[in-house]
Amino acid sequence: MKKIVIGGQIEKGTIEELLQKYGKGNYEITVKTDIDAAMALKSGAADYYFGACNTGGGGALAMAIALLGGDKTATLGMPGKTASKEEISQSVAAGKIAFGFTSQDMEFIISNVMKALENKGE
Repeated sequence: MKKIVIGGQIEKGTIEELLQKYGKGNYEITVKTDIDAAMALKSGAADYYFGACNTGGGGALAMAIALLGGDKTATLGMPGKTASKEEISQSVAAGKIAFGFTSQDMEFIISNVMKALENKGE
């Protein structure tokens, strides 16, 4: 079973509920601090990271970017811009494993990331 960690700064409980809903019971989901979540991803103890903050990339992804590098992370929602379904699918296909977004975009983004992971065979 693939493992998802939730980091970031806000809305962790809601993110967990959405991941449970769209993950359809196929993922083990754990809420952590942002640094613990990023460390779990880096060590291989987790497969994917989701996080939210008010900008979509700062507090949501800062530790993941620091530990994994920008090539493994994707800011999918920020004030005034939300990634399209196609952009989300492209991020997953490109091997991104840490996803950051703002809270107003989270259901759209999480549902589409989970669909892209499902289509990828994850």
